[in-house]
Amino acid sequence: MDYIVMDLEWNQGGDQAGASTETAEKLTFEVIEIGAVKVNDDGVITGKFHELIKPRVYHEMNRITGQLIHLQMEELEEGLPFQEAAEKFLQWCSESPHLFCTWGDQDLTELQRNMAFYHMTPMSCGPMVFLDVQKLFSLAFEDGKSRRSLGYAVDLMELEKDVPFHRAFGDAWYTAKLFAMIMKKNRELLQNVSYDLFHLPADRDQEVRVRFADYAKYISREFTGKREAFADREVLSSKCYLCRRNLKKKLKWFTPNGRHYYCLAYCEKHGYLKGKIRVRRSEGGGVYIVKTTKIISPEEAEEIRQRSLQAGKQYRGAARNQNP
Repeated sequence: MDYIVMDLEWNQGGDQAGASTETAEKLTFEVIEIGAVKVNDDGVITGKFHELIKPRVYHEMNRITGQLIHLQMEELEEGLPFQEAAEKFLQWCSESPHLFCTWGDQDLTELQRNMAFYHMTPMSCGPMVFLDVQKLFSLAFEDGKSRRSLGYAVDLMELEKDVPFHRAFGDAWYTAKLFAMIMKKNRELLQNVSYDLFHLPADRDQEVRVRFADYAKYISREFTGKREAFADREVLSSKCYLCRRNLKKKLKWFTPNGRHYYCLAYCEKHGYLKGKIRVRRSEGGGVYIVKTTKIISPEEAEEIRQRSLQAGKQYRGAARNQNP
């Protein structure tokens, strides 16, 4: 299998962007450059791809974007229309079985959003598995939690800076070099896949349930809103991902901020389990749920209890303020 290490550059709206409000709402970021490097299973670069894209939505460069990527609109006028460039890129990718790799988690979403804008055939009918090299770099060389810039990673690994940064091909090139180093250090890290969620699971059967080394993840289908989502048994369940037992909660779901929700359960065989729910807005205007569950220490369990107590105090204080 090959790995397609890709990077996009895009222009966006602004005071001088030159797009109607209606169009800008449909396509916030217009892809203007595609760059990619093909890496084989041995970590060797075997192919390269690069195309500039002629703008259709924004005919003036956003000031900040222009300063960052050093591209002029005159250069883009020589590019291909997006549909032609995207089809050419996907054809290049399909020459062999492949898995996409990106630095961060935005590029595949924006590629698919641009494709939807032009009514192109979708790349998938549900979540797409890919490798987030930024996350893998942290797992391989740092603490597994930090998310560094590409420039930071290149400097840390003392890579030769032989192509420009902040251009699609250059950033793909450096990402591919770092990816090859990660493969060489520990190939097992490639099991830590990510999911692009531009297209959500269509129904309950397609929902994502995956177990990693030290936690499990669940990605739901689309719901009309939080009320419907939190009425779903799968969303609120607390199962031990090691022995698959249904667990009784020590702390029911609570939220300290209205965005993230937590619960605490206990498995007699494996100990305390922390559940975390993130509610995210879908492309269709509804919501979907990303839930992670993780075995934690008694000390971490006590921290969750304290957060629950603090959240309860905040809730009661807000209620008193609303009903003096």
